[in-house]
Amino acid sequence: MPTPPLSGSAPFPPPQRPRRVAGAWAALAAAVFLSAVHAQAPEAAAPPSVYAGSEACALCHEDIAKAFKTSRHGVLDEDKKRGWEAKACEACHGAGAKHAESATAAEIRNPAKLAVAETDRACLTCHANGPTHVGRIQGGHARNQVACTSCHTVHHAPTAKVVAPAANIGAQNTRCAECHTSVVAEFKRPYKHRVPEGTMGCVDCHNPHGSFLAGSLRTVSANEPGCLRCHGDKRGPFAFEHAPVRLEGCSSCHQPHGSANPKMLTRPVVGQLCLECHANLGAQPASTIGGIPPAFHDLRNVRFQNCTLCHVKVHGSHVNRALLR
Repeated sequence: MPTPPLSGSAPFPPPQRPRRVAGAWAALAAAVFLSAVHAQAPEAAAPPSVYAGSEACALCHEDIAKAFKTSRHGVLDEDKKRGWEAKACEACHGAGAKHAESATAAEIRNPAKLAVAETDRACLTCHANGPTHVGRIQGGHARNQVACTSCHTVHHAPTAKVVAPAANIGAQNTRCAECHTSVVAEFKRPYKHRVPEGTMGCVDCHNPHGSFLAGSLRTVSANEPGCLRCHGDKRGPFAFEHAPVRLEGCSSCHQPHGSANPKMLTRPVVGQLCLECHANLGAQPASTIGGIPPAFHDLRNVRFQNCTLCHVKVHGSHVNRALLR
């Protein structure tokens, strides 16, 4: 350990900076200077994509080209505002000059053979702001890796794979039934919505591209359940509400796809359905779930087994708290 300097003597000289530290600072200063020079220099422009044009595509894909002209995407070849005039094929498949020369599949992009996320990204370059509540990326189809091309065709006129006007409801239902087989079985029950008959379609109640509600259910009048689109007489607000209607929705008592019980109820006897909430729950307060039937309701009597004989306003009432007639 060095001896401290004596009183009045000169202090120790400052330590010399190591040469390697000085060299590191010099290298850092040079790197900063070079980065500034490169930032000011213009970047080399990427080579432009070379498009072959729709006519070149039609030379080999004649059948697809004819069908494409009758499809909804065919307008791209004629609409100057969209930027794909005379090269609509390459809007989805990418620049095709190399593919036209070599005729090899590796030189062109085929959305039908890409990963689901890549296929969706290609479609959403144009359809990102479609008429849907949330967007396809938030829907159950996207989470389950179902690509847009699984339900929609691109080259052909409206068919079973294209969401078309109401005249094509049967084709839409057929497309949905290919995956949702368990739901198809529910529609075989005696009490159901008229989906198998083609009177209504799956997309009348469900938004296949996504929704804020469970099951991708549609909404009506901004935020009300889609059931009220047809069953408008059940719409509130009521002065005296039936709590399950507001809290759980129609499915708390009904099976929307089909049921073995009248009115598509979840239980064969109305009284059993009501007593799931309106029963003696022991220590739990009656006001938590539902009021307990009074003592004169002798449930052994058939008259008291059908609650809706007296409580007819089960969806809500404007005049009676007990939902009586």
